[in-house]
Amino acid sequence: MFPDSMTAIEIASPGAADQLRSADRPVPVPTHDQILIRLDYAGVNRPDVFQRAGAYDPPPGASDLPGLECSGEIVAMGAGVTRWQKGEKVCALLPGGGYAEYAVCHADHALRIPKGLSMAEAAALPETAFTVWSNVVQRGRLTGGERFLVHGGTSGIGMMAIQTARALGARVFATAGSPEKCKAIEALGATAINYREQDFVKILREAGGADLILDMVGGSYIPRNIKALAQDGRLVMIAFLEGPKVELNFAQIMANRLTVTGSTLRPQSDVAKAEIADQLRKQLWPMIAAGSVGVTIDSEFALADAAEAHRRMETSEHIGKIVLKVRA
Repeated sequence: MFPDSMTAIEIASPGAADQLRSADRPVPVPTHDQILIRLDYAGVNRPDVFQRAGAYDPPPGASDLPGLECSGEIVAMGAGVTRWQKGEKVCALLPGGGYAEYAVCHADHALRIPKGLSMAEAAALPETAFTVWSNVVQRGRLTGGERFLVHGGTSGIGMMAIQTARALGARVFATAGSPEKCKAIEALGATAINYREQDFVKILREAGGADLILDMVGGSYIPRNIKALAQDGRLVMIAFLEGPKVELNFAQIMANRLTVTGSTLRPQSDVAKAEIADQLRKQLWPMIAAGSVGVTIDSEFALADAAEAHRRMETSEHIGKIVLKVRA
């Protein structure tokens, strides 16, 4: 059994981190094809910060609480759920609602905890795994032997992208802004580029050009990415920390037969996310079990200290994922 109410962290009003407040909320009730999870941990992601600031609204029907991934125990199921049983431990991609003691998600968006991972590590996995796999493998079509560049190499997505690309046999480059972060990138087997001191365009051109670039910076990086791509190269955009608008010379895109694309994960349909989850289960989870792909935890905060977790993320000093401990 579980209670009628729960502790959650809500956004009092759009603004700074101190707008995250503890509140009592009703425990959500799983509807058709949904499961209810009692959380052990919740992952903290950049979209949570954007939502708190009022720059990223949840999709229709999603919880207004931040939190896009979690680990925990299934305690209830809605009608139509056949693949799970109560008491099973899972990690899950959430449409929102992860900063709470309980959360609901579509049954097909949950996955068993990969062998060898702790509950904290498992909570830090879904958002990055879904994002990286769908954009690097499915949309970006990365294959062994190609040259791959990811910006923000020590973010959760960056570190997942490095390891996944390496496991697929690609030659990996990643940007970061400090010697400490560059060392973390090199420890994962990638070539680190300190963007404060080095020109990633020059380095990639000397290497033959990037076959695929995963970018979450945008702004001034977009035309530079175009210059860094090899012929038939692909640029995949997933965020715009510097902004989405820029002037581009499309003659370069035409001459080198480049592909420029991108995606956002949260608004995609339940069916689309279920298809990504199936790919993860079949292909990425065995890589994790084999130890070729892992999760790096930067820091852990109590649920009540979610504001501190956001402040940590906003410094951009973190290496790996930030998680909230929900249950002792």
